Amino acid sequence: MTVCAVIPIKQLGNAKQRLSGLLAAGERTALFRAMVEDVLIAVEACTLIDEIMIVTDDPEVADLAGGFGARIVPEPDKPGLIEAVTAASALLAAEGARALVFLPGDVPLVTPEELEVVLDGFGRSADSEMTIVPASDLGGSNCVACSPPDAITFGFGEDSFRRHVRLAEDRGIVPTVARLPGIGLDVDTPDDLLALADMMTNVDASLKSTAGTKVTYRYLIESGIVDRMTSGNQMLNV
Repeated sequence: MTVCAVIPIKQLGNAKQRLSGLLAAGERTALFRAMVEDVLIAVEACTLIDEIMIVTDDPEVADLAGGFGARIVPEPDKPGLIEAVTAASALLAAEGARALVFLPGDVPLVTPEELEVVLDGFGRSADSEMTIVPASDLGGSNCVACSPPDAITFGFGEDSFRRHVRLAEDRGIVPTVARLPGIGLDVDTPDDLLALADMMTNVDASLKSTAGTKVTYRYLIESGIVDRMTSGNQMLNV
């Protein structure tokens, strides 16, 4: 039975509105595309993931993901992250998949090794299981692995990490919590982008060894965004 990574991506254009005070619309689109590509690269390289499912209606997203062999599933009639992951979980459960691994498209520092931490030995028990990787501030849920795929009710949104813990416990599941620095950093705000640039460019950062291979890293450098951020502390004044 398969382990499927589920990545909902509404659209590339007009993305990351909370960065609009710092980046032009085209820069936000290019940045998000680079982040999505980094996520797809890491997922494709993880030997414990058998399939990639992208939930989207955006042809540009479908074209990008198709290059990684991803299955494209249209968004459900009711829009929203909860609805997209719930629909994917129901589809995978009906197909007999062993596990679902939710990832957002904006965690560019994710690595195959981190995904292996989440999935090593996962889903082999007869009992329902859940592993969750919280955002670095312990607010959001940046990765949720469920076996079977519909083991829990999903509750994304503000403070979703704690909500998902409660939802798992309501189903009699004691969730495993894994704090991982790459998956833990999702990029939504200027402060997030500053943290991303720091982790990618700081010689002492734990992820420095892989930063240079990241599409996002190359875009931030080649676009001049990093130079703008570090010149006069532009980002901190947004």
